[in-house]
Amino acid sequence: MKKGIHPNYREICFQDMSNGFKFVTRSCASTKEMITLEDGRELPLYKLDTTSESHPFYTGTQKSVDNMGGRVERFRNRFGKTAAK
Repeated sequence: MKKGIHPNYREICFQDMSNGFKFVTRSCASTKEMITLEDGRELPLYKLDTTSESHPFYTGTQKSVDNMGGRVERFRNRFGKTAAK
């Protein structure tokens, strides 16, 4: 392998800023902050806006379009007949 052409691939702690969820994985993302974990390791910290712990699709709190108080049915009644012709 050539030296100096590969990214810095190392363990990084990713933290969800909406709920504080943290997970450690390997990445080459560049960071400026460090964090000390419960086990004593000091790792680079990469802050995220959303993860699978806070995203509505993965948490089951996403609202379905069909459950929006009849708006979909009103739309289908109004415009469904013209689309079928």
